[in-house]
Amino acid sequence: MFTAIRATDLAERLRSGQPTVLVDVRQPWEHELANLPGSVLIPLAELPERVGEIEAPEGALVVAYCHHGVRSQSGAAILDKQGVQNVASLIGGIEAWSLEVDPKTPRY
Repeated sequence: MFTAIRATDLAERLRSGQPTVLVDVRQPWEHELANLPGSVLIPLAELPERVGEIEAPEGALVVAYCHHGVRSQSGAAILDKQGVQNVASLIGGIEAWSLEVDPKTPRY
């Protein structure tokens, strides 16, 4: 079962250097507008076939994110179903990241 993570908690996790893999499940045009640094783009429709591209170190949290946090829940469920360990969905998506963590992240 996957969990959820708030933008502020994800920011703290990244600041403290905890192993984290960011998976952007949006479309390429959305990723170009705004993305979290170091994230890998795998659109939701392609995720089931591309799960093997996600390289998560032992103990890492794999965080799926999207625009508002809806697609990322589906993405996290796909990752979990395919056996990826320690998966979370970013609550509120990159919109929450922009509002709560980094106002320089473009909103759309």
